[in-house]
Amino acid sequence: QVQLVESGGGSVPAGGSLRLSCAASGLTYSSACMAWFRQAPGKEREGVAIAYPGGATTVYADSVKGRFIISQDNDKNTLYLQMNSLKPEDTAMYYCVARARSPIAPMCGGLSVPHWYTYWGQGTQVTVSS
Repeated sequence: QVQLVESGGGSVPAGGSLRLSCAASGLTYSSACMAWFRQAPGKEREGVAIAYPGGATTVYADSVKGRFIISQDNDKNTLYLQMNSLKPEDTAMYYCVARARSPIAPMCGGLSVPHWYTYWGQGTQVTVSS
């Protein structure tokens, strides 16, 4: 059974930084598509960043490009999201998501298709004050 457990959320002032972590069990990061999504109250879920298996290929939403970095430690089976220069509009619940990549369909689901991802963590809250 796959479990994703996020940690690292909190409250910071605008301009601050946070690093989110996602520890996985039952899933090998080196063969899975991993991503971070977020959802603010009253808004739809938004894709933040994707890491292809192995972490060499990454995709970012325009809203976080240049500020956030997605990375993974395959030895620790942990996914990270380093968030710098945080803005109040980054306030949301952040979710770690995953899906094992099929060898016959190598593309990972994009930022606009949260339903493509099979496994979701419980979320960690990020609050940025102005």
